[in-house]
Amino acid sequence: MFYATQLPKVGNDLINTISTQANKLINLTKRKYRATPSKTKLLTITSGKGGVGKSTFTANIAYLLAKKGLKVGVIDADIGLANMQVLFDIKPNLTLFDYIDGKSNLEDVFIQTQYPNITLIAGKSGYQYSNHSNSLVIARIVQDIIDIEEFDIVLVDTGAGLNDYVKEFLSISSNILALTTTDPSALTDVYALVKMLSKDKSSLMLCFNHTKNYKIGESITNSLQNLALKNRLNSNFMIEYMGNVSSSKNISTTGRLRKLFVNEFESQAVTEELEFIVSSLLKILNK
Repeated sequence: MFYATQLPKVGNDLINTISTQANKLINLTKRKYRATPSKTKLLTITSGKGGVGKSTFTANIAYLLAKKGLKVGVIDADIGLANMQVLFDIKPNLTLFDYIDGKSNLEDVFIQTQYPNITLIAGKSGYQYSNHSNSLVIARIVQDIIDIEEFDIVLVDTGAGLNDYVKEFLSISSNILALTTTDPSALTDVYALVKMLSKDKSSLMLCFNHTKNYKIGESITNSLQNLALKNRLNSNFMIEYMGNVSSSKNISTTGRLRKLFVNEFESQAVTEELEFIVSSLLKILNK
């Protein structure tokens, strides 16, 4: 039976819990500026349309970067479908959002994968991010990860689309790569991304998935750039074409087996295409 005399205690407990969570969120937004820039590079990988293979692309890119001896941190920022843990075959006990909620320290959510030099900061499907929708919180979390200089490169795998959550990750990154296909609806979404980023960014890196050859992606990239100029977007905004990835049944097969394609099929053409993209990325990130 529930007695009225219990109400004050329940109320106080609830207030204390809310107060504690609020204080933790406030602490996350307090910015401590570094005297010198961090050596860690941040790359945000996104897409306008879902289903273009962004997470698989990100995981395989991480592997190739790590293979070059770079320490790579991968932040799974897709709250709708946090599947990076599937690709790396990991069942995380703690996620990035345990840190957001103040339930763990930052280092506690770093999960070493089975691949050398790759650490996963796992996401959480269905997380009620709207409860903590604050770009200062997101900016502080990513900056915290960068500031400890644990990694050479941090990859952020965002969700699909341009919802507020994705926009927050895009807003704090100067290096953004979009993965798309030649599907008209995917290209429409990419152009929407171009329109948004051109307002306060200088460039967007663009890769084409499921595209037969390099020239096709190059031609479409040039068309997007010309369309942006025609529509009088920022004339200084550049769309930088990074390369294409051909279709391969082995990519989806290895994904279902929770393995990485570039590790299982080192000599296939798709792996060579991804290696070319990684080389192009490093040239830009190391400028």
